[in-house]
Amino acid sequence: MKNLVVGLGSMGKRRIRLMQDMYPEDEIVGVDGREDRRNEAKEQFKINCFASIAEAREKAVEAAFVCTSPLSHNKIITECLNNGWNVFTELNLVSDGYEENIALAKKKQCKLFLSSTFLYREEVQYISRKIMNESWNYIYHIGQYLPDWHPWENYKDFFIGDKRTNGCREIMAIELPWLTNVFGNISGYNVVANKMTALNIDYNDNYMIQFTHESGSKGILVVDVVSPVAVRKLEVYKENSYLSWNGTPDSLMEYNAENDSVECVQLHETQEHREGYRAFVVENAYRNEIREFMEVIRGERTPKYGFEQDLNVLKLIDALEAQG
Repeated sequence: MKNLVVGLGSMGKRRIRLMQDMYPEDEIVGVDGREDRRNEAKEQFKINCFASIAEAREKAVEAAFVCTSPLSHNKIITECLNNGWNVFTELNLVSDGYEENIALAKKKQCKLFLSSTFLYREEVQYISRKIMNESWNYIYHIGQYLPDWHPWENYKDFFIGDKRTNGCREIMAIELPWLTNVFGNISGYNVVANKMTALNIDYNDNYMIQFTHESGSKGILVVDVVSPVAVRKLEVYKENSYLSWNGTPDSLMEYNAENDSVECVQLHETQEHREGYRAFVVENAYRNEIREFMEVIRGERTPKYGFEQDLNVLKLIDALEAQG
């Protein structure tokens, strides 16, 4: 198999590094309009790089990884599909071209795969096994001050500064796929939101959302780009049961009714963390979804998450932003 990575930003580089480790027999090429990124990738990963997808067509490409800014995804995905390439895309955050690309992928008999990394976290899978379609309550807070997301660049130069792909929207697009997978589809919601910082942005910087799920579960989701401390804190409970998780592999806790104590859950998988990222950014989940994409291409399985599900999630986010 030959793999094409489209876009050589930080996420594209992560995908290249992981694929070189997982599939050393495959050839990986990079595509990016910026010469500095191409030169850096050539030096760091010893791969061939091209300035455009059209140039890369000289290679026998089977799979494209779209790792550019979200608003550029639609046209890139369409071009890749028209080339007959299977597509793995990072979060799109907007639904531009979704229905057209779903239809195009079917016409070209290509696989269209959407990243949803938290679905591949072992902690999330453990929580899901515990929930088992029963009625639970949860309180979940995710937040981090916007300028701290990429401290090496101005947040206005990063897609999280754009209203259509803003930081709160990205958090919701990351979290809602696994929350609805674990607790069930959303049947109702109420939103309180406003702007409470002096940041130069034209969107709400914090949301408090009350959800009800078709399963009977209820939850409060707090999302913000305000907190000066990066926070990810989840509490899930019902009668005689309690789970908490701070997003890191060693922070999943569970109430033991026999001992009347809260104990750390020991998971089997050895977690891999890359220096320079927050503690809750774990490499294993990225490996797991790349592996699943390769298995989907080979026809060995169907993906956990796709464009059809994501279209519903994006419509929900649109509604939450509108109510806020």
